[in-house]
This record gives sequence, structure tokens and C-alpha cells, in this order.
Amino acid sequence: MQQRDNADSGHAQNIRLAVVGAGMRGHAYAAEAAEMPGVEIVAVAEKNPTTVRRFASLFPDAQVFDDWRELAALPRLADAVIVSLPDAYHRDASVAFAEAGYDILLEKPIATSPEDCDDIEAAAKANGVSITVCHVLRYTTYTQKLRQLLEAGAIGEIMQIEHLEPIGHLHFAHSFVRGNWARSETAHSLLLAKSCHDIDWLLHIMGRPVQRVASFGSLGYFRPESQPAGGSDRCVSCAVESSCAFSAVRFYRRGLNNPGSAEEYNALVMAGEVTPEAIDRALETGPWGRCAFLADNDMVDHQTVQMEFTEGRLASFTLTAFSEGANRKTRLFGTAGQITGDGRMISVYDFRTLKTTVYDTDEFGFDAAAGHGGGDRALLTEFIRALREASPDSLTTSISASMASHRVVFAAEEARLTGAVVSLPS
Repeated sequence: MQQRDNADSGHAQNIRLAVVGAGMRGHAYAAEAAEMPGVEIVAVAEKNPTTVRRFASLFPDAQVFDDWRELAALPRLADAVIVSLPDAYHRDASVAFAEAGYDILLEKPIATSPEDCDDIEAAAKANGVSITVCHVLRYTTYTQKLRQLLEAGAIGEIMQIEHLEPIGHLHFAHSFVRGNWARSETAHSLLLAKSCHDIDWLLHIMGRPVQRVASFGSLGYFRPESQPAGGSDRCVSCAVESSCAFSAVRFYRRGLNNPGSAEEYNALVMAGEVTPEAIDRALETGPWGRCAFLADNDMVDHQTVQMEFTEGRLASFTLTAFSEGANRKTRLFGTAGQITGDGRMISVYDFRTLKTTVYDTDEFGFDAAAGHGGGDRALLTEFIRALREASPDSLTTSISASMASHRVVFAAEEARLTGAVVSLPS
């Protein structure tokens, strides 16, 4: 990581960014970065024409490449690259851009196998570049306030954590049954694709390494035998669509009338544009129009992970499709009190005073309209500052820090598949 300086820009240490993979996450990170003074989006590599047009409407001066390999093969065009390709391409792209001298902002997960993660970390070290992993949960105002309370001794020493990720039945069907993360051969596991965030967050909060892990979970419901009687292979031609909880017709058409909502976001993902014609066409021919019980998915739809940290501290993590889509729910049990949190509100019960104090992180800068509760913005702010100051050690989610939580994720999936309690290296 070399210190940047561009006197002609009007901003000391002007930063040029390239974006590899301009889908929803790449677009979001680029938009956040471009709002910062002295940051310029100079290139994008993306093969989807609709996605390129959407990206170009915000960044008309960015050079466009059909393939990330074309960009990586050229002399370095930017100070850093945002890699937000599909998970299976993270290893090859990250290694190539590290070898080309780019600092990297890498969407989670790092990669889909332990070996590929190791290759990326080795490439960063060998080429003297930084890699920041997008574990945005660490950066939210909620997390910062929670850590401040813990460090001040609000509940003494943490002994145990109980953490729930209620994915939501519609989000699960969209992403992990019909969508891009439905198959383990490309996404590895639901725990890696969806909840490496959560495992990383638990390690961040607990502040100590995991020693042993166990896990249980299966694909229990989104299977052919669960299809309602009278169902068909597509929702648009299904006789029982109107009474099905997982109707793609009802779900995606709601995006037409709810601008700025999650429904509009998901409709954009599945159709490329939010118009009646595009949505109907996608429902009739695309993967998101399939019956949720006849898709080719193999991801688990409910799972628990049990972690034993050093000194006998424990954490229990649950992820489930069978929930209302909502914020994560957490309870932290300490020697002097208990904390209950939901991603915004923090309730502290003190054993010594028998009193409860409630904090609304809205008052500390929480922005519900910002990506991941402000985590996207805070992540980009730290990344850009580290580039300007040539200070990779200041990065909260460096490749080395993130490798620790990824190893726990891979161990947990091994435990689920084998039924064993898996020990991690000390």
C-alpha cells in the first residue's frame, strides 16, 4: 500500500477506483465511494449489458471492460479495485489484481474453499498489497456502541452469546432457492454465503479465538415433496399460486409499487429493470419464476452452530429461512449483566443495580436508509482513509483478520456434514 498524492486533482491523495462486478453490491460500494471528496470511479468490468447501462448512468466517464481479465492484464489504471464478482470467481480475480499491484476491497466471502482463501492471502502478502473484506457488520454504529459498552464493563466478562439471523422466508426463497446462492457447488454453503458476516461478528464481539465447533442443519422444506397439491413448475402457470407463501408472482410484482423498498431491489435483481414487461418476462423464463419446491437448490434452510472459545466461553448461532425478515437478534450474557440487541436498539440489564438502560443507536448516527445500517459507508470511509494514509494496519477487516472467521465457517460446515465436533488449530 503506497501513499497516494495527486496535486492536480484539487484533493491531496486523490483515489481512483475500478469496479469488477457491477451488480447490486459492486454498484452500492461504488456509489458510496464516489460521494467522498477526491474519489473517482475510473473503470468497470461487467459483462451484463443491462448492469453496465445502469452503472454507466452514474459513472459515464468510467472505462468499460467486458471481462475482468482484460482490466487485470493492462498496466494498473487505478489505486484500488472493488471485487464483487460471484463468489466462485473471487480467488482468480483477487490473485490477478494483487499481482497487478492493486489494493483490493473484496466482497465477502473471501472465496469458496479454504485453499482459495489461502491463495488470496498469500498473493496479498507476496505483492505487498492490502485486501479489505466487506464484513460490514463490524462497521455499523450499533456494533461500535455495543463494543464501547462492553469495553466499559457494562456486563463484566462475556460468558456466552446467543445470536439469531432471521433470513426471512421471502429473502431465502429469492437468494438461496431460486437465486445466485442456491447451489453449494458455486457458493459452498449457506453459512459461508449468507452468514460468514455473523460468524465474523461473533469473533469480533467475543474478542478471542474459537477452539471447537459443532453444527446441525439440513434442507428440510424447499424440496419437491413439500410442493402443494396442484402446483406446477412455474408460479405464473400454477393453480395454487394465490395461496402459496412463496409465490414469485406476488413477491416480485410488489416491487412495481414500492419504490426504494426491498421488494423493488429484489425485482431489479431478478428482472434487470423494474417494469411490468421485464418482471413478467423474468417470471415466465428466468430462474426466479420457478416453483420454490422444484428449483435445483441444495442449500440448508435451517442451521445451528455451537462455538467454544478459549477459556470456555460459548456462542450459539442460528440461521433460519422460517422467519419474518428482520434484524438480527442477539443476547450477550456476562458476569455483571445481560445485553439484548437487535441491530439498532441495545438494552443493558445490570446485575448490580437491577436496572435496565436502553440505547437507541439512531441517536449515535444510525442511518436506517444507508446500506447495512451505515456499515457500507463506514467501511468505504475506512478503506479510502487507509489508501490515502498508506496504513493497512488500520483496516478492521483485513484479509488476515477475516481469515480467522472464515476458518470457523469451514470448520462448522465440516462439522455439519460429518456430525463431528471439529477442533481448530490454536
